[in-house]
Amino acid sequence: MKVLVINCGSSSLKYQLIDSDTEAVIAKGLCERIGIDGKLTHQTMGKDKYTVDAAMPDHNAAVKFVLDALLDTDKGAIASLSEIDAVGHRIVHGGEKFANSVVITDEVMAAIEECNDLAPLHNPANLIGIRACQAHMPGVPMVAVFDTAFHQTMPDKAYTYAIPYEYYENYKIRRYGFHGTSHSFVSKRLAELIGRDIKDTKLIVCHLGNGSSITAVDGGKSVDTSMGLTPLAGLPMGTRSGDIDPAILEFIAGKEGKSVEEITTILNKKSGVSGLSGVSSDFRDLNAAANDGNEIAKVTLEAYAYRVAKYIGAYTAAMNGVDAITFTAGVGENAAWLRPMVAKYLGYLGVELDEAASQKACGVEGIISTPESKVKLCVIPTNEELAIARETLALVK
Repeated sequence: MKVLVINCGSSSLKYQLIDSDTEAVIAKGLCERIGIDGKLTHQTMGKDKYTVDAAMPDHNAAVKFVLDALLDTDKGAIASLSEIDAVGHRIVHGGEKFANSVVITDEVMAAIEECNDLAPLHNPANLIGIRACQAHMPGVPMVAVFDTAFHQTMPDKAYTYAIPYEYYENYKIRRYGFHGTSHSFVSKRLAELIGRDIKDTKLIVCHLGNGSSITAVDGGKSVDTSMGLTPLAGLPMGTRSGDIDPAILEFIAGKEGKSVEEITTILNKKSGVSGLSGVSSDFRDLNAAANDGNEIAKVTLEAYAYRVAKYIGAYTAAMNGVDAITFTAGVGENAAWLRPMVAKYLGYLGVELDEAASQKACGVEGIISTPESKVKLCVIPTNEELAIARETLALVK
């Protein structure tokens, strides 16, 4: 079977066509600047990548460009849309309605739409992408895979906020967590890598990138995670603040005459390591600046590593132990220089980093702790598209 994986952002659309039998990527690409002007980058494996500027007024138009690229006589991957057996859609927010992936029906679409208030930039775009695919590929089964679903196993002690309970009852304000597809995929692979049954393990997955989150996985289930009602909570990220004293909002509003909406924009788009350092949201730029003697860049990276280590400590306590910790996502997989900065705080766990192994494990899987380490440290590249394809296949085969 061939599964098309669609990931619609507010102004972008990432896609992969995957052979579910071999789990090989047949083709992949990205539509950018949807609603502005439009740009498509496409590559069929074994053929040259190409980029084209094209007007994409909406996601419906973007989906049409994707399908045309897949069908292109010279650089495409398929001869007919009938070769696409199913479509898997990444959906950012499923609220409390979805604890698992589901085949998309009219009722599912309505339930996703009811969660729009929880993810106003993403869920509407996700829905547009679904409708566009349905219009262009009528009759092809489609599956919704939710970022939040994996975390629906969190106990109420972990997901409730200490605010009047009526806000949960009336508006479902609680911790939901994100990156669930990645955390699920990586935790399963981590258990395999250390040779353990996941049901008998306590694992911590550090998804570190421009968006960062950490999850405690006990017996294969998410029991706590760093992101909250929205992806703004938890670790500092590329441009997101992560956890801060909520009184800061009122303080800045009073000092600078800004609205809550303006301050929320600052916390989402002008904060994080970019705002703190004044250098960049790209961790490679920060590391280069720190190596060149930029003191605030050094402080920024230390603050980031410190927060990662604090969450690892908190989740070790939450699970009353930990068997393995893994780094994943863009920074986690590739920034070998960051791992010693985190590991130096974990001596109380008996963690011993093998720096030579860590240097080799950049973008590739590997165990990066010494044989004597009481807790295993690992690197596991995430693959959210493959995880979505697997979920889709399981529901439609």
